[in-house]
Amino acid sequence: MAKETIKSGKYFATNKFFVYLFLTVGAIVSLFPFYYMFVMATRLNREINQVPPPFTPGAHLVENFQKVLGSIDFFGAMLNSFIVATSVTVGVLFLCSLAGYAFSKLEFKGKTILFGLILITMMVPPQLGLIPQYYIITTLGWLNDYKAIIVPGLINAFGIFWMRQYIKDGVPFEIIESARIDGCSNFRIYWNIVVPMILPAFATLGIIVFMQVWNDFLWPLVVLRDPSMHTLQVALRALNDARQMDYGMIMSGTFWATVPLIIVFLAFNRLFIASLSEGAVKS
Repeated sequence: MAKETIKSGKYFATNKFFVYLFLTVGAIVSLFPFYYMFVMATRLNREINQVPPPFTPGAHLVENFQKVLGSIDFFGAMLNSFIVATSVTVGVLFLCSLAGYAFSKLEFKGKTILFGLILITMMVPPQLGLIPQYYIITTLGWLNDYKAIIVPGLINAFGIFWMRQYIKDGVPFEIIESARIDGCSNFRIYWNIVVPMILPAFATLGIIVFMQVWNDFLWPLVVLRDPSMHTLQVALRALNDARQMDYGMIMSGTFWATVPLIIVFLAFNRLFIASLSEGAVKS
C-alpha cells in the first residue's frame, strides 16, 4: 500500500512538472511577438535589417516615438479610441446583461426562437454587413460622427450569449423568486440582485469588447473622414510611407497603442480569472 502511494505521488508530481513546463513554454511563445515588437520599437531601420536580426532592446525608443508624434496626432487619436471603446463597452455590458437576464430568467413567447436567431448572427462575417450598414449610417446622416461607430456596436450577439449562460448558471432561481414575492420589479431584480452577482462576467466581457473596439480598423476607416476624429488604429495607418518603411517608428506607434490594452487587462485581471475559474468549476 505504501509503495502504491509513493508511485502515485511520483506519477502526479511528474504530470504536474510537465503541465507547468508546457504552460511556461506556451506563455513564452505567446509573449515573444509583443517582446519583439518592443525590440523593433527601440531600433533603427538599419539595425532591424541586420542578419541575424537583433533580439535585445536598443537605445532609440524615445527617438522613434518622437517620429510618431511628428507624423500623427497620436494622443488625440488615442483619446478618440478611448472615448469610443469605453462608450461601446459600457453600452454592451448594460444591454447585453439586461438581455441575458431576460433570456435566462424570464418566460416570454418566442424566447427560444429569438435566442436561436441571435446565435445565428454570430456565424455571419461582419464584412458581409458592411454595405447595408454603411447605407443605414448614410441615411441617418451619421457619417463622420462617432454615433456611426458607437451605436452599431452596442448590441453584441456573443455578449448576449455569454451573459445568458453566466446568469443562468450563476444566479439561483430561488433568489429571483424571493425578490418577486417581496414585490421587486424585474429591473430592480436585475439591478440590485443580478448585477452584483455577475461582476466577473462583466470583467470578462468588458475586456473582450474593449479590445475588439480598440483594435477595430475597417469600420472607423469607412465612416470617419475627418483626420481629427480618427481612432488610433486608423491614425497609425498614416505611418506607412509608400516610399520608405520606417519599421522602428511603426513598431513604436504599435507598441504604445497596445499599452492601454495591457493596463485594462491588468486592472480587471482578478475578476477575469474569477470568471474563468467559476466556469471551470461549474462545468
